[in-house]
Amino acid sequence: MTTATRTTAEADAMRRALELAERGPATGVNPRVGCVILSPDGEVIADGWHRGAGTAHAEVDALDALDPGAARGATAIVTLEPCNHVGRTGPCARALVDAGIARVVYAVADPGPHSAGGAQTLRDAGVDVESGVLADEVEALLEDWLFAARERRPRITVKWASSLDGRVAAADGTSRWITGDHARADVHRRRAAADAIAVGAGTVLADDPALTARDDHGALLEDQPVPVVFGRRPLPEGAALRSHPREPILLAGGDLGADLEELQRRGIRSLFVEGGPTLATAFLAAGLVDELLVYLAPALIGGPRTAVGDLGVATIADAPRLRISDLVRLGDDVLVVARPAHPETPTPGRA
Repeated sequence: MTTATRTTAEADAMRRALELAERGPATGVNPRVGCVILSPDGEVIADGWHRGAGTAHAEVDALDALDPGAARGATAIVTLEPCNHVGRTGPCARALVDAGIARVVYAVADPGPHSAGGAQTLRDAGVDVESGVLADEVEALLEDWLFAARERRPRITVKWASSLDGRVAAADGTSRWITGDHARADVHRRRAAADAIAVGAGTVLADDPALTARDDHGALLEDQPVPVVFGRRPLPEGAALRSHPREPILLAGGDLGADLEELQRRGIRSLFVEGGPTLATAFLAAGLVDELLVYLAPALIGGPRTAVGDLGVATIADAPRLRISDLVRLGDDVLVVARPAHPETPTPGRA
């Protein structure tokens, strides 16, 4: 193949690998990875993807579809750098070398301290290696997993629903429902996409939330976030959370950094925080919010029940600045998606 032909074939194969990766579990400990194997002539001869913890990695899944020796001289196109460690399965970099793969093209480097280094292992074995093909697309697919691996904590989304004047409840404490059906359906969809959903113990005692992801008819969606409760007060025996399909995780809440490390250890890569003003304020004050979802209803309530408490902003120059990444009309309501204007530079390649 000419260089141009090879480049086109490899880019097309990476797109196919990305499609395969999307078939894997969207939440949990392991990343979604796809692999396509090209013959020396650029023809697809096998593909595979990772189906979840304990199953074959994408590279091995693809190799297993080939007869012995059929991969010799071939090119492996992989969305993530082949792993270099022994976990529940062996190192993919070594499997590719043993199969006789001559070239490996991957999109994004593996940031894990134990799993990284596959590219160097391949090069040391004489395999031609290229990285960065369709990197932006793969980064978008693996956003939560890559963030957690690089930052050593889950990616935090804080959500609230408020009136236009920033109130989350009326004087008597009522808050159902500030927003309409379309906004609530969007919240449930986003809950289902998260590894875990968090509230404070005070919210459990005051509102008795179920913290489930439900459809328009109230039925449970297939994917359910793990409920997390911050605070030392015990859950009441009859709390709705005790009927959640997933076992709740109870954390003290006194040290958010330590609590987030514990969630990371348990395989939580994305955390959806819905716990009311106290918990939202704690995460914001600690600089631990990576995304804000603010659902605004066309209503005015007034009074002291604001969405966020004291952040220690004494003058306007000290106010944390955000950038609006999306505005979504949801029936009569509006969703504002915002992220820190100047996010911290990720800790490169360490998880």
